[in-house]
Amino acid sequence: MSDLKDLTEGTVMSDTLKVPLRTPPAEQLPARRVWTVVLAGLGALLCSLDVVVVSTALPALRADFGASLSDLEWTINAYNLVFACLTLTGAALGDRFGRRRMYIVGLAVFTLGSAASALAGGPGELIGARMVQGAGAAVLLPLTLTLISEAFPAEKRGVAIGVWGGVTGLGVAAGPVLGGAVTEGLSWQWIFWLNVPLGLAMLPLAATKLRESHGTRPQLDLVGLVLAAAGLTGLAWAPVRAPQVGWVSAEVLSALAMGVVSMVAFLAWERRGARYPMLPLAYFRRRGFATSNAVAFLLFGSLLGALFMITQLFQTGLGYSPLEAGVRILVWNAMPLLVAPVAGALADRFGTRPFMLGGLVLQATGLALLAWQVEPGVRYGQLVVPLIIAGIGISMVFPSVANAVTSSVPLGDAGVAAGVNNALRELGGVFGVAVAALVFTQYGGYGSPASFLDGCAPALWVSAGAAGVGALVAAFAPSRGQEVSLAREL
Repeated sequence: MSDLKDLTEGTVMSDTLKVPLRTPPAEQLPARRVWTVVLAGLGALLCSLDVVVVSTALPALRADFGASLSDLEWTINAYNLVFACLTLTGAALGDRFGRRRMYIVGLAVFTLGSAASALAGGPGELIGARMVQGAGAAVLLPLTLTLISEAFPAEKRGVAIGVWGGVTGLGVAAGPVLGGAVTEGLSWQWIFWLNVPLGLAMLPLAATKLRESHGTRPQLDLVGLVLAAAGLTGLAWAPVRAPQVGWVSAEVLSALAMGVVSMVAFLAWERRGARYPMLPLAYFRRRGFATSNAVAFLLFGSLLGALFMITQLFQTGLGYSPLEAGVRILVWNAMPLLVAPVAGALADRFGTRPFMLGGLVLQATGLALLAWQVEPGVRYGQLVVPLIIAGIGISMVFPSVANAVTSSVPLGDAGVAAGVNNALRELGGVFGVAVAALVFTQYGGYGSPASFLDGCAPALWVSAGAAGVGALVAAFAPSRGQEVSLAREL
């Protein structure tokens, strides 16, 4: 209760963030802030839930549609690919046309994509509907973080972001159980239908309870939007297609070339040509901004790569039903719900670096222990402790990264920071799933449970390695004193 009281007290202006804001009457602030956290958390819940809930249904989709490994990858990667490529655009649209307005638009598109996914009659239709969902999430998710950053002063933002991270963790925690229960008790279509009533209920609440705000740029950087989307599409498309067509195929090499050339052109345009750049490149010279974004990329590469394998491990490798698998994975995925709010609050006091560094070390350790245990004859009891260790680590990093990236830029550019962070973390997720699938196919397959375990263990070792590299990056993040100094400068 004390954290909730902290969230609803104070003023919007802080001494360290000297950004003029139009504030509502003081008596309206507590209720507005509570609604902001609730609606931002629910928006993040929908976006995170739809990554995890689908993963539990992968075996059912394979059986129902006769789907290949490539089809299964695309049910996850189609969402992540569009999400990664459009999230900078979503953040920019919110800054230009209003964050509340675009939150509503993103939520409506996401809800529509959920209904289309439920009605899909084959892998192609499902993948197309997942792309619509990804477009909605690309607008919705970065604005959830921006709305919180705008509503709370810097000294209380960590607690609010911790609550946001905890609700996001609820989506991660509930996803496998919900997906397993719905898939087993009803059908896989209902994992998408469940989003529809929640989205419809949130639309009028967002229109009446959120306060409208805008960014500092009076017009869109259209050239930058096109170049960024083209560059991210090329860089994300290559690892998604490589397991099917090969890394040295013309398709993959062309996609990489297009991605690199477009991103170089984007950076050149943002540096010299754009009147109102969507991404001020000077922010990457700040250690807090650069390290937190690199950590986000590696965190989600490790997390989604491991998730792609673990949800199938419990069903294909160990023979559990979807519901049984979801319940057993809960010891891993429930940790953000329990730990993230506490980590967010403590990061306000001790800084974000200890929690990013320590969390990634725990994530790497847990996944490495898990990979070490995965072999023929493994029992569930042997996997519980590694899953808990990895889950605690992920929970410490979630709110710390979000707080670090938004605190490293002026408040008016919180949307830009959130957009960059979400783009990189979703791009990391695309690479993580693609690399995990590539390693899996090199060492194993779906021919038998033993064959699956042969491929699963090396894929998990790679995911553990990605988290280890993230820990090395986090070690170079600013200290608490340096974060305070930067906040005073801003």
